[in-house]
Amino acid sequence: MSVIRVGTRGSALAMAQTTAVANRIQAATGGEVEIIPITTHGDVSRESLSSLGGTGVFASALREALLNDECDVVVHSFKDLPTEPYAGLVIGATPKRADARDVLCARDGFTLATLPEGAKVGTGSPRRAAQLREKRPDVEVVDIRGNVGTRLALVSDEKLHAVVLAAAGLGRLGLLENMATDYLELSDWPTAPGQGALAIEVREGKPDRLLSKALAVLNHATTQATVTAERHVLARLEAGCAAPIGATAVIDDGLLFLTATVYSPDGTRRITASHAATPESHSVADLQDAAVDIAERAARELLAGGAAEFAPLSVTS
Repeated sequence: MSVIRVGTRGSALAMAQTTAVANRIQAATGGEVEIIPITTHGDVSRESLSSLGGTGVFASALREALLNDECDVVVHSFKDLPTEPYAGLVIGATPKRADARDVLCARDGFTLATLPEGAKVGTGSPRRAAQLREKRPDVEVVDIRGNVGTRLALVSDEKLHAVVLAAAGLGRLGLLENMATDYLELSDWPTAPGQGALAIEVREGKPDRLLSKALAVLNHATTQATVTAERHVLARLEAGCAAPIGATAVIDDGLLFLTATVYSPDGTRRITASHAATPESHSVADLQDAAVDIAERAARELLAGGAAEFAPLSVTS
């Protein structure tokens, strides 16, 4: 492989995060790297995320391009990736995670607590909408679509008082410091499973020497484990972007902790499960085993507590 071709969505955010990955691949291999922009259905549709089908609307075109040998790897935002396996493809690496928090971007420096009654707050995420309704039932939640720039423009044009966005995305675009007016802490405002992390997807089978070297350099075992724990809860609940679920996993002092919360869409109910495990070692295999273990326990507790009765989950038991 003389050139490693990296497939990505064409949005400014996707290009920014893919360029960072491509630069790391080039540094690790000393070889040539080419970025291949690919248009997805999620990029051109103006329908709401939930009506489009949620998770997967940004991933399908990238995956087909990879299977068709139009590129050698693709870069996904992990939170946009369906949890079920995709025939012929595997996650080759999980780079170190960026800030997993959400932030409020508001005019006049408003925070979530100081937004005026009746303020219009935009989001395309059912999870964020449920959290807004829980924390501030007096504000109006407005369903929006579009890239980061489009959403921020709704605030600067005074069509909305604020929008809720991912800190990681704003950071990758160099906008975080100037645009965020309130950082929403994970302990009180858990975010989407995998938020802030990237997934490097490749075709199944042994990659060539250069690509294998690049994947080894890119992978961050701790991020891989925490993202696995969060996403396995999602998989176990058979839920996607259309379900209001937040999950946060961290490794601290040798322990792997996971907290997962399921919300009702109207924000009036929620159930939380927290579990911890001690991996036998910090090898990738042992971290993954611990991640699946705590996710299974958390999912069972959420279901036993009645999460499927008030949230749009596919499971019934």
